[in-house]
Amino acid sequence: MNSQTVLRWSVRFYIGFFFLYLFIPLIIMGLATFNDSRFPTISPWKGFTLKWFAALAQDGAMWQALLTSLIVAVGVLIIALPIGISCALFLSSVNGRAKTFLYSLMMSPLLTPGVIIGISTLIFWRSLSVNGGMFLTVVAQTSFISAYVMLMMLARLQRFDRTLEQAALSLGATQWQTFRRILLPYLRPTMFSSAVLTFLQSFENYNTTLFVKGYDTTLTVYIASKVRTGLTPAVNALGLTLIVLTVFFAVVYELKRRHDKSA
Repeated sequence: MNSQTVLRWSVRFYIGFFFLYLFIPLIIMGLATFNDSRFPTISPWKGFTLKWFAALAQDGAMWQALLTSLIVAVGVLIIALPIGISCALFLSSVNGRAKTFLYSLMMSPLLTPGVIIGISTLIFWRSLSVNGGMFLTVVAQTSFISAYVMLMMLARLQRFDRTLEQAALSLGATQWQTFRRILLPYLRPTMFSSAVLTFLQSFENYNTTLFVKGYDTTLTVYIASKVRTGLTPAVNALGLTLIVLTVFFAVVYELKRRHDKSA
């Protein structure tokens, strides 16, 4: 057995172990959804049941928390995406020492703990007589999630050929026409990826949201509170439903992408 064979099998083993490490908790969670036990576990197995899906359908508080998380995520998406794109476009046009300073300044929210962002947002807006709620949750999450968008856009812009813009301007196109017909189509795939990342980052956020949510409880905060008061497999049923929907939309998107590529 030569070194190339050993390397190839080592890589396969590592990839297999990596995916096994990722999916085993999800498989266990999915199986616990069908266990006739009032605890979210697969051991001991007390029989197959679908009653936890019925319990999920009747849990109004959980559905309200899910709706709140979706509204907040959409709000963050609407605000963070334009801010991140604008910051990336601005940084890509700046040269010299100012660029390093501005980059560090715009990156600082990512290096700040979420607890600090949540507390500082709450203190600042309370001085303006605005208490916690969905509005503050959107503002607090946007303050650092927009930096993710900026990073992804900057990475895309580094590969952009600026001579295309210069050629369009020299041929009489306006700045807006150049942006709409040249730069925007080039950024569109990254904009879609940034939108998905923004939505997921907002949906799963806990540390920042905990301090600014007010009476509007998000899903992550609701589940954390249920851990203390008594967690049931209804949460597993919700998690399994979300996983199935995620996989479904991912497969649909991949099939559509392959169809468009072959067309």
